[in-house]
Amino acid sequence: MEMGTPAEVVEVMKRTGVHGEIVQIMCRILDGPEKGRVKRRNVKGNVQKGDVVVLLSTEREAKEIKAR
Repeated sequence: MEMGTPAEVVEVMKRTGVHGEIVQIMCRILDGPEKGRVKRRNVKGNVQKGDVVVLLSTEREAKEIKAR
């Protein structure tokens, strides 16, 4: 079974989702072949700058949330 890749939250961007339950963050990959890269991801739950999240996939990146 493959483990996830740790990533540090460097910036909390915006909330999205029908009820605002999804948070868009910028995170720095801490391990693996993409170590050091900063990617935009959508996460569910409470996160803040400095937290470490475990990403199951580092290839994907979320689209930027644009105002309507």
